[in-house]
Amino acid sequence: MTPQIDLAQPLRIVHLRQAATPLTVVLGTEVLQRVTRSRVFLGKVLGDDRAVYGSTTGFGALVGYAGRADQADQADNTLAHLGAGQGPDLDPGVVRATMLIRAWSLAQGASGVSPHVIEALAAMLATTFVPAMPRLGSVGASGDLIPLGAAAQALRGRGYAYVDGVRMPAAEALERAGLTRLPLDGRDALALVNGTSLTTAATALALDSVRTSHRVVQMLTCLLADLLGCDPQFLDPRLIGAYAHPGAIEVAAFMRETLRGAVPSGTRALQEPYSIRCAPQLLGAAEGALRYVDGVVEADLGSVSDNPLFFPEDDLVVHGGNFFGQPAAFAGDLLAMVIAQVGNLAERQLDLLVDPHRNGGLPPMLAAGPGQQHGLQGVQLASTALIAEIRRDAMPASMQSLPTNLHNQDVIPLGTQAALRALDQARLLRLICGSLALGLRQAAYVGARTPTAPGCATILDALAEAIPAIDPDRPLDGDVRRAADLVERLSFL
Repeated sequence: MTPQIDLAQPLRIVHLRQAATPLTVVLGTEVLQRVTRSRVFLGKVLGDDRAVYGSTTGFGALVGYAGRADQADQADNTLAHLGAGQGPDLDPGVVRATMLIRAWSLAQGASGVSPHVIEALAAMLATTFVPAMPRLGSVGASGDLIPLGAAAQALRGRGYAYVDGVRMPAAEALERAGLTRLPLDGRDALALVNGTSLTTAATALALDSVRTSHRVVQMLTCLLADLLGCDPQFLDPRLIGAYAHPGAIEVAAFMRETLRGAVPSGTRALQEPYSIRCAPQLLGAAEGALRYVDGVVEADLGSVSDNPLFFPEDDLVVHGGNFFGQPAAFAGDLLAMVIAQVGNLAERQLDLLVDPHRNGGLPPMLAAGPGQQHGLQGVQLASTALIAEIRRDAMPASMQSLPTNLHNQDVIPLGTQAALRALDQARLLRLICGSLALGLRQAAYVGARTPTAPGCATILDALAEAIPAIDPDRPLDGDVRRAADLVERLSFL
């Protein structure tokens, strides 16, 4: 069944996931009325010879110069110079989520756009059409100008786009998708590009992925503790309550439930390594950070990011900076830190698991026949490379401000970079989770005890059913991905 999204209702992360494939976007009477009212007001303002950025003026640092008199020409004036993006095309799912966010923002009736612009976005989202949007070019200050400019041009039949996953000239893509070229005037063109929709989409999708991996690591930490026979007192509610951090209290409660019924082996040291003993404190701190990002994403999804904004009821055109992506820049950087530390925890847990000096005597690298076989050796090497990649790329983007655009943009947030980087790292984190899950499945095969907690047994049974033991050695790249997919599904049960 095709998902349906009503632009009169709040936008949620689940809607962004749904936008990866064709969906129905509903433009109800309420939306069309407020968009039309704003558009009529724009006509009145222009008729009064009031200055309106992007309709009567040049752009950016050239705002002091008059724009083109003909509004269709003014659309070209807006978009042509933005055709400067570089790098690979962005992932189609991210692009389609971006266009849904742009449609929702414009549908709030504060942008002065023509109703047919939002209708065209809704029509596009009902097909497999995806504008080819370059990754590099946005600084997230006046919105995501260059990537959104490429999307606007694709909707006009210029540049490139995808249909059914195939890249082709945009004019051909429109025809194949049954869409018509989108006519724009100056305000329409500027409203399509002058917002942080790409930054918001990438931040939201990264958050969604990291939240899942965060829960997966909680589950896998419990399974690790049970397989090794650890004493679960590190999750004692009195201990965690004294710690007093809400995130740790919530995480520990979930982990206690997963470990409910676990019986310590009595052979472990009094205190476990920090990668087990301090997991609720570390993952609890991550929970606190993720709650901050939750708030940023919720606000961004409910935000009108554009300039200027139109308020017909007050007879006002207000020029300002609602396209400045600083909140998402901070949120993306915070996500990067969370990803790095949660990924580091999972990688260290895998390292503990393959080490016979710390894993209770299981064979080195969990090899079924050490020397003749190598078990998790390649996977553990790859996991180390993955976390090194994450850590190397964790420099905050939001502190890299550079003046540009003749100092019109004298401070910039670089939220787009922060958001896309977080999304890249989130994909690596899930692979580290898959690597740990694969290691836990193999540990059970080479001699780890049977889980004593029913919740842990359920996780291990699912892994064992889906993934054969490593005996003999085989390429494991696909198994890592399968394990990652499986534990993600389990995290939602």
